[in-house]
Amino acid sequence: MSEHITILGGGNTAFAAAANLTLKGFGVTLCELPEFGEMLDPVRDSGVIHLLGVEETGAARVHTLTTDIEAALNASDLILVIVPAYAHKPFALACAPYLGPDHTVVLMPGTLGTLEWATLLRERGVAGVTLAEVDTAPYVCRKTAPDTATIWGTVTGLGLGVLPATETERVRERLSPFFPGIQSYPTVMACGLSAMNPVVHPAGVLMNAGRIEYSHGEFYFYEEGVSPSVAKTIMAVDAERRAIAKALGYDLVAADEAFYRAGFGPQGDLWAAINGSRMLTQLKAPGSLESRWLTEDIPYGLSAWHDVGAQYGVDAPLMRGLVDIASVVMGFDGWTSGRSVRELGIAGMGLEDLNGFLEVGYSTS
Repeated sequence: MSEHITILGGGNTAFAAAANLTLKGFGVTLCELPEFGEMLDPVRDSGVIHLLGVEETGAARVHTLTTDIEAALNASDLILVIVPAYAHKPFALACAPYLGPDHTVVLMPGTLGTLEWATLLRERGVAGVTLAEVDTAPYVCRKTAPDTATIWGTVTGLGLGVLPATETERVRERLSPFFPGIQSYPTVMACGLSAMNPVVHPAGVLMNAGRIEYSHGEFYFYEEGVSPSVAKTIMAVDAERRAIAKALGYDLVAADEAFYRAGFGPQGDLWAAINGSRMLTQLKAPGSLESRWLTEDIPYGLSAWHDVGAQYGVDAPLMRGLVDIASVVMGFDGWTSGRSVRELGIAGMGLEDLNGFLEVGYSTS
């Protein structure tokens, strides 16, 4: 068995990653928070996750399954946090007492979660931890049975941002054996603004709201739900995302090109890329509007991006409208329930101070 790695989480992608990396010969510790330990119950006795799809396949006997956070962090200095954005804070608080300068923590994906982790660790006196995030989940996958995961597609050129940015190349080299072809962004801010889920999901779900509720999600979201008109709206959200990034000094690729580069589908406009995607067209819509595609991608995606843009003088009216509408649909305030510049630890920072902080990992003013 080669290098050991710790994965925190018990959902779709955590199971798929644990199984796939195990079958590739890595030692994996899979850990869930004690209060969600039942997520591991289907495989706890056997230790086996069955993996289907386009990556490794077969019965993966995971090295360790646990709810002991301290033991999981002691098992490896490389920690992959593969959980929804709203679970980033609980995991950060659980991990803080056991983290040290030797640890590298990677949020998969992050959507600016590294900045929230940095704030929470700093408030608790934890210093020296290298934090990183990627721009999307490494696989298009689902749990297709309690003890089984299926991977329909693998992201090519997974994007990485590191805090501090001075550690980027070291972390990229460390992750390369696990995720070949990984590419680097200049900072975690550039990476967090490159997430595609908040671009696609809120507009797509809200514009298909009636159909989702009527059919309970029994239709193919990308193939049927992302029509040319929905794709035009998604690209308008994307233009606001890129404008925010531009104000911060980043020239990010548009969503249609990003889908092509990630291997989701063929080159072309967004509608063509999605409808030509063998992996995305396998995915059905969420079963209800109480889905991560709103409850995660609004407060931890569009709302956070809008707040960053507002601080640096960029208006994003379509993002604002989607957050307002989604707040009615979700039944809670999408503006106050996720991340703002305060949770990200950058409130009031000028652009020069922000860039210095992203580079070295602490305020330079």
